[in-house]
Amino acid sequence: MSSAAGLISTSGKTGGKSRSTIPSAPNAKDKDKKSKQPPLSRASRAGLQFPVGRIHRYLKGKSQNNIRVGAHAAVYSAAVLEYLSAEVLELAGNAAKELKLKRIGPRHLQLAIRGDEELDAVMKTITIAGGGVIPHIHKSLLKGQLKEKI
Repeated sequence: MSSAAGLISTSGKTGGKSRSTIPSAPNAKDKDKKSKQPPLSRASRAGLQFPVGRIHRYLKGKSQNNIRVGAHAAVYSAAVLEYLSAEVLELAGNAAKELKLKRIGPRHLQLAIRGDEELDAVMKTITIAGGGVIPHIHKSLLKGQLKEKI
């Protein structure tokens, strides 16, 4: 005996597959398959270009005594590194453009870092190979030349 509407099979069988034509509620798995988006990297979720996962791995590897490193530490470190590198590249690009060059070289990096007070304070102990020296003439030497000319 089947129901008149054909919704449920009531043949009295026990065991086996029952034939029901009632539409079942969508399972959580079905929802996940339909609305599942491709996985996003932590860098893209944070809106960064620097790899957050790699920085997190490096932080964990360099920590002493296997100290736990929080997830936000890697995001923050990546953001700081990205900001500093963007700042240096922008200033070095401006230095290269002033010299009418299209490539940034070590000399442009040196001029950019030493020309900015804050970057110079951060990178005071860094030596850039091939960067040269910053042009500087002491004031007392300039005064001596001015007196001779007069």
